[in-house]
Amino acid sequence: MSLDQSSGQERTVTWTAMADGTQADDEMLTPRFEEHVRGGLVENLVQLLGLLKGPKLGYQIDRFDHSLQSASRALRNDERVDLVVGALLHDIADGFAPENHSEAAAALLAPYVDDETHWVIKHHGVFQGYYYFHHLGGDRDARDQYLESPYYQASVEFCAEYDQNCFDPAYDTLPLDTFVPMMHEVFSRPSRLPGVAAL
Repeated sequence: MSLDQSSGQERTVTWTAMADGTQADDEMLTPRFEEHVRGGLVENLVQLLGLLKGPKLGYQIDRFDHSLQSASRALRNDERVDLVVGALLHDIADGFAPENHSEAAAALLAPYVDDETHWVIKHHGVFQGYYYFHHLGGDRDARDQYLESPYYQASVEFCAEYDQNCFDPAYDTLPLDTFVPMMHEVFSRPSRLPGVAAL
């Protein structure tokens, strides 16, 4: 916390509109914001994952256990930490972005994970559709629009190994605590996105 030396109180800006800010204001605000959001990021993500607990919606396990099972399978298959964390969080946006949950989860991961993990998570919804789109009158081969992507096969494999088969109540799923240190590792990295503004 930055204190005003004369009053001993927390320093704040004098303006109410950013257009009136100065470089000194921004140099004071940005590290405070970064420290605040980075300090609680993993805990916030754990809470968001917790929102996936509850109704099974016709499946044999809920979305929370599906996410843990996905990450457990990836970890046991010695995948890199980026993909394990991606597997854990691939459906985290189900509750607040149901129409574009893949893109929302990928946007969350983008500053911290490698390009392949970001691409796989961003497109896993259409790749997962291979297993059910045709039952609903859709095109199960919709994923083939991405055949030229260098990450096409990685996406096929992600859905085959860490998504479509992760609804098994008998699977020995690892607890969330197993993955929290990995989340801290990934989300403590410097942002990969250039020129990201704090607010």
